[in-house]
Amino acid sequence: MSSTAITTMTKMMESLPESIQLRVIDYLRDYIEDLQDEIKWDSSFKERQPQLITAARRAKREIAEGRAKSMDYSRL
Repeated sequence: MSSTAITTMTKMMESLPESIQLRVIDYLRDYIEDLQDEIKWDSSFKERQPQLITAARRAKREIAEGRAKSMDYSRL
């Protein structure tokens, strides 16, 4: 983020009462943590995408060959 954007946010925050500033900080902290989780998930998914494609192709082939069995959800 550019220093101009941070300066703008700081000025906006300073114009608020302290109790509201604390609420905004809590919200931003949670929001940023959620964004970081999404970034990790996206990265993990991209790294494993070739394996997921391989597994999906194998499953499709096993279904076509009649080797797949219905999942018994009561055994989970």
